[in-house]
Amino acid sequence: MAYLLGDIPFGYLLVKLTTGRDVRASGSGNIGATNVLRTTGRAAGVATLLLDIGKGYLAVWLEGRLTGGNSAWMGAAALAVMIGHSYPALLRFRGGKAVAAFVGAYLCLAPLPLAAVLVVFVAMTAWTGHISLGSMVAAATFPLAIWLIEHPPATVVVTAILSGALIVYRHRENIVRLHAGTESVFSFGSHK
Repeated sequence: MAYLLGDIPFGYLLVKLTTGRDVRASGSGNIGATNVLRTTGRAAGVATLLLDIGKGYLAVWLEGRLTGGNSAWMGAAALAVMIGHSYPALLRFRGGKAVAAFVGAYLCLAPLPLAAVLVVFVAMTAWTGHISLGSMVAAATFPLAIWLIEHPPATVVVTAILSGALIVYRHRENIVRLHAGTESVFSFGSHK
């Protein structure tokens, strides 16, 4: 169920419905909020971000309701919704980087550690101008944050490690561009 929620490609659908274009043919080729923002404008980018966060939250919340709040199953749902977003069957497994789904999932499962790494994300993005670098550093530090702040069961820590690893893995092309100095710099002033 969590995978199927993650499979809903909100960025793709919003761009297709509002412009008739395939967002994967523009910018980074990604269906996520950053590419939608860069290629289609603020309204579509913000809507994509909120919907992707919402599906992450809903997947974990529903799993919690179905399992009586079992943190291991909720952690599995967090990972499954991220995988669904990254590898959606509806788009031939060509999806996004799962950052917004990650935010929504862990907003439900571990809000305090998430808040801590969101500070890391904002600081890194502001310092470097690269959303991708902020996302990767935040995702990489999340397992440590969840372990230090919540001391959850080992299954939740493992899920956090796998979630962070998935985000870093999905950013492998960004890593190449960062190394080459060709990664896009984020600026609010340049968007529609």
